[in-house]
Amino acid sequence: MKIYNREFLTSQVRLTEGEKKFAEVVGVVEKLEDIKKQRAPYVLFGIKEDVGVLANYGRKGSSDAWEACLKALLDMQANSLTKPESIIILGDLDFSKEMRTASLLDPDGDNFGETIGKLVEQIDLEVSQLVRFIVSTGKIPVAIGGGHNNGFGLVKGVSDALGGPINVVSMDADSNFKALTHRHNENAFSYAMEKGYVDRYAIFGIHKSYTAQEVYNRMEQFKNRIGFYFFEDVIIRENPPFHQAVKVAKQFIRNKKFGLEIDVDAIEGFPSSAETPTGFSMTQARQFARFFSKNPLPSYVHICEAIPEKTEVNTVGKALASLVLDLTA
Repeated sequence: MKIYNREFLTSQVRLTEGEKKFAEVVGVVEKLEDIKKQRAPYVLFGIKEDVGVLANYGRKGSSDAWEACLKALLDMQANSLTKPESIIILGDLDFSKEMRTASLLDPDGDNFGETIGKLVEQIDLEVSQLVRFIVSTGKIPVAIGGGHNNGFGLVKGVSDALGGPINVVSMDADSNFKALTHRHNENAFSYAMEKGYVDRYAIFGIHKSYTAQEVYNRMEQFKNRIGFYFFEDVIIRENPPFHQAVKVAKQFIRNKKFGLEIDVDAIEGFPSSAETPTGFSMTQARQFARFFSKNPLPSYVHICEAIPEKTEVNTVGKALASLVLDLTA
């Protein structure tokens, strides 16, 4: 865990006379234990890894999402509407070592799945321990970056801190409910439900053609605990329309504390590990984030799978920072 200080944050932006930037106002801490002394309800941190995506033979680059988001967020105006005082920017979990090890593995090798799956499990453990501590202080962890595999560590950390399973609502084009083989970015919630960390799981925006029949069959075994709201029904057929579908999904997960997941793979044209040509608009994703971040508050938030290409770093960073603002302001 690399903890950021004020000097580091302000070094990331150009300060302007007559303006206050986020970098100058957001909360910082010297050590983890100081989190509980702060009044800000949200603790923001980055996850710098793409091992989980590689473990599923996916496109690397999600490790860069946090830095893109951070720079855009720190450069935002600090005013009474953006409310930077509601956020503590903690720092990042840097998994460079695990990424280097993963990059040396042969995807066609006999032991690839088992070996890289163990690396993902190490990342799970680190994420869950940090999240458990943050939640134990009464704060809400907000994790940016990495693959959707980190949903498992987040759920486990919250569940451990609260002493029981929680619910999850996820904006995603995929199920993240694949078979319990080695750990990777598309089986976080099949594992989390199997381990007893998740009670109810709502998937918002799943595409009918992106999910294998065997996954649908697996979800059918948990039919009273999994609710899925198809993108084609919500947006193409408008049955139910978006503004009603989010209410139905929220009602499904309201009986317990819940986590909020936003996989940017669900957003049309968003540079990501599985970019889609058809999906929710960025505005709809922001509305989703806003709707699920209020009354009641989520127990954690996770925004994942973004891949900021060199020509798109500023755009991706601003998009991720906008989602953070929708959640916290």
